[in-house]
Amino acid sequence: MEKLWSITVGNLLSKIAEKYPNDTAIKYTDRYFVRTWKEFNEEVEKIAKGFLSIGIRKGDHVAIWATNTPEWILTLFATAKIGAVLVTVNTNYKVFELEYLLRQSDTKALVMSQGFKDADYVKILNDLCPDLKDSKPNEYTNSSLPFLKSVIITGENTPAGMMNFKELYIDADDAITDLYNEISANLEPHEVINMQYTSGTTGFPKGVMLTHYNIINNGKCIGDNMKFTHEDKLCIPVPFFHCFGLVLAIMACITHGSQMVPIEYFSPIKVMEAIESESCTAVHGVPTMFIAMLEHPEFKRFKFSKLRTGIMAGSPCPIKVMRQVVDEMGMNEITICYGQTEASPVCTQTNTDDSLELRVSTVGRVMQGIEAKIVNPETGETCGPGVPGEFCARGYNIMRGYYKMEEATRQAIDEEGWLHTGDLAIVDENGYYKITGRIKDMIIRGGENIYPKEIEEFLYTVEKVKDVQVIGVPSKTYGEEIMACIILKEGVEMTEQEVKDLVKASMARHKVPSYVAFVDSFPMNAAGKIMKYKMREWAVEHLNLQDAASIVTA
Repeated sequence: MEKLWSITVGNLLSKIAEKYPNDTAIKYTDRYFVRTWKEFNEEVEKIAKGFLSIGIRKGDHVAIWATNTPEWILTLFATAKIGAVLVTVNTNYKVFELEYLLRQSDTKALVMSQGFKDADYVKILNDLCPDLKDSKPNEYTNSSLPFLKSVIITGENTPAGMMNFKELYIDADDAITDLYNEISANLEPHEVINMQYTSGTTGFPKGVMLTHYNIINNGKCIGDNMKFTHEDKLCIPVPFFHCFGLVLAIMACITHGSQMVPIEYFSPIKVMEAIESESCTAVHGVPTMFIAMLEHPEFKRFKFSKLRTGIMAGSPCPIKVMRQVVDEMGMNEITICYGQTEASPVCTQTNTDDSLELRVSTVGRVMQGIEAKIVNPETGETCGPGVPGEFCARGYNIMRGYYKMEEATRQAIDEEGWLHTGDLAIVDENGYYKITGRIKDMIIRGGENIYPKEIEEFLYTVEKVKDVQVIGVPSKTYGEEIMACIILKEGVEMTEQEVKDLVKASMARHKVPSYVAFVDSFPMNAAGKIMKYKMREWAVEHLNLQDAASIVTA
C-alpha cells in the first residue's frame, strides 16, 4: 500500500505551485478568473495575511457562505495557510439555520456573498444581527453570537458594518509577514482545518471536525481511483460547501495537480459549455445533474471529446442514466462513491476498470488506508458476505469528532475507533459493498441530506401546531421527498400551502415539505415511541406512491 501523505493543505499548495508554476490551476468560464498554480498560491498567501491583519489567528473559525465563487476557494486555502478552521455554510440556509451554525461553531469571521436564488444573504444577516450596521468593520459585538467580530462580503456593494473581500488584499508589513511565517511553519497535518455541518439522527446538525490529513489523503485516494494526473481537467458543478465539492473535487485536483473548472452553481447548459470549451476530462455530479444534462434540448449540440471520468454520488444511480452517461457523454471510466462527512467523506469507490454492472449495483470496494466491516446492529458481531448489517469504517479518514459534542462523538465512534454510519449494507465475496437502507431516519432528497428533527423543531414553533413528525416518502425523481404530518391544536385550521410557505420563509428551499398531511394521531408502540416506518407505509398508500416505492427499494 502506498504511504499516506503527511502534509498540510497550505504546504501542499506551495509544493504544487513549485512543481507546475506556469500551468493553469483554476479557470472559470463565466467570468475572467484564470490563475496559474504560482499566481493562485501567491494570491492565497496575500489573503491569508489579510486575515491575520484583521485579527484572525490559528484555530479561529472562519465561516464561508457563498456559491462556488473564486472567493470561496481562495478563502479555503488562505485559512488553511494560517491554521484557521473553515466552517462551510450551506448556500440554501435561511435565518433559522444560520443563527444556529454561527452560534454553535463559535465563528469569528463570516465571509459571505450578496445572496443566492431567493435568499438575500445581506437581509438575512441584518435580520439576525440588526445592530451590525451600526458597528465598525471587524469590531462587531453581539451577546448572542459572542465570537463573531467580522463580516466580509464579496461583490461590489459593501453594506454598513461589513468589510469588502478586496480589502484582504493587503501589502503586509513586517510584523504581519513575520507572524504569517511563524504560523505557517508550525502547522501540523493532524490539526483540524475544516468543519462541515451534517444532519445526524439526534439533535441539531453537528460540526464535523476534519484535519489536513483527513481531507488531503481522501482526495488523493479518490483521484487515484479515477486515474487522475496533471493532464486532467475537472469540471466542478457540485457545491464547495459539501464534501463532494471540497474533497472529491478540490482535494482530488490539488493532490494530482489537475486543473479545476468550477461552475458557480449548477446549470446544465453552463456545465456542458464548460466541459466542451475547456476540453474537460472529468465532471462530478449527483444523478439528477446528469439527468438534467442528458435531457436538455441542446444536449446533442455539445461535443465532449476529452471526457472520460468523474464521480456520480449522493444518491443511488439509475442503471439507465449510468448507461447514457457512458454511451452519450463518453464517460467510460465514471466511478461511484459511498461515504459520509464523518469519514472525510469517501469509504468505498469503484475503479475506472470495474464493469458497468458493478458500478451500478455496488458502491465499490473499501479505499486504501481504510478498514470496513458489516456488523449486526443489535449484537455488534461482524457479518459474513451477503448478510446485511451496519456499515462501519476505521482509518485515517475518520473525523476528529463533533465540535463541542463529546457524547454524540462517542455514540458515532466506538472505543476501537470504528465509525458507525447508521447505514445498512452487505458485502460480497469479492469485497464489493451495496448500501441497502438506513437505520437512521435521515431523508436523502436528490443527494441532499435532510434531517427531519430540524424541520420538526421549526414547525413546533408555529402557533397552530400541536405535534409534528417529518418523514421521507419515495420519489421517482429525487429518491425521497419530505412529508410533514401535523396534529393541529383544537379549533384551528391550517392549509398545506401555509405550512410550506412558513418553512420556505425560514429554512432552506430543499427542506420545504413536498407533502403535508393533517392527522389526529401518530402510530406508537407499547413504549410510546412513534413508529415512523408505519407512517411511511401509510403515506405510500395515502399518496399512491407504490410505483415510486418499488423503484426506490428495488
